[in-house]
Amino acid sequence: MKQLIDVIQSVRLSDDGEALVILDQTLLPGQKVYEELRKPENVWDAIVQLKVRGAPAIGIAAAYGVYLAVKHSPANTMDEVRHTFLKSKAYLASSRPTAVNLFWALNRMEARFEQLFNHSNGIEAVIAGLREEAKAIQLEDEQVCEAIGEYALTLLEPGFGILTHCNAGTIATAKYGTALAPIYLGQQKGYNFNVFADETRPLLQGARLTAWELSEANVDVTLICDNMASIVMSEGKIQAVLVGCDRVAANGDTANKIGTSGVAILAKHYGIPFYVCAPTSTIDFECQTGQEIVIEERSAEEITSKWYTEPMAPKNVKTYNPAFDVTDHSLITAIVTEKGIFKADQLHELREQ
Repeated sequence: MKQLIDVIQSVRLSDDGEALVILDQTLLPGQKVYEELRKPENVWDAIVQLKVRGAPAIGIAAAYGVYLAVKHSPANTMDEVRHTFLKSKAYLASSRPTAVNLFWALNRMEARFEQLFNHSNGIEAVIAGLREEAKAIQLEDEQVCEAIGEYALTLLEPGFGILTHCNAGTIATAKYGTALAPIYLGQQKGYNFNVFADETRPLLQGARLTAWELSEANVDVTLICDNMASIVMSEGKIQAVLVGCDRVAANGDTANKIGTSGVAILAKHYGIPFYVCAPTSTIDFECQTGQEIVIEERSAEEITSKWYTEPMAPKNVKTYNPAFDVTDHSLITAIVTEKGIFKADQLHELREQ
């Protein structure tokens, strides 16, 4: 586990502060390649292409993206710096519509920018302050993920079989992950979980990423196809389902990688607890229900030909490729945050804190 959690970082600032360094997740598990991004256009492209993915990691990347936009800007006046910042913020916000952490991180950077703009001693002070804020977002995410893991671990018992969907691990965050955090912490304490990872069509985040990082950490992991979840549950191999989340509506509906709602329905049928692990930054209290969440639709190529030598569908066939679906709050046993474990009807307590 030390090799993975303590060494591999999916997003970080270069030592000289000149670039965002990302682990290109599109190349995993075959190649472990780090890429340096210096411009907002590079960061935007990396988010869209899923080189960097996972709601917390996207937010961190965007925060560093606006910092780099200002740092590398030729602006000579504070007004020009503000124009650069706001333009870059709007541009990066357009990269993906569903993950609320993206907007949360960018709004937090804007609040810091305005504070610096109004009280700074010049452009260099603004640049330094933005770097400091982006780094704070990254470090806080590490602490948040560890806390989520500790709370989630109280819901689990040694030897549990755990099903997970997509990738909500350390490479999707600053460290530890969300849904995988209790697995890593449990491993440290000798819980010996048996993890079943859905492959997660069509982009195979479970097969390429979750199975890879758990294997790297010496966790007992079994890869299954998405349509095998039912039989694995019926055979009594699963005692809990842990998934991450890209957005939580005020009523407790959650948006996560496509296929999550189907897993929740199966878990309900078999009487298996279904836990969503989510930082409080993913809770969107302005979004009343899951029906209001904008679902990103991606290209047909991801379904028809991306992973194949030859296309595996008829030429010009119509496709529908939503990246996420919404799990109704009635299917969710609890939402695990860094501030505790909540039922859907208890989320309002977080808003009041």
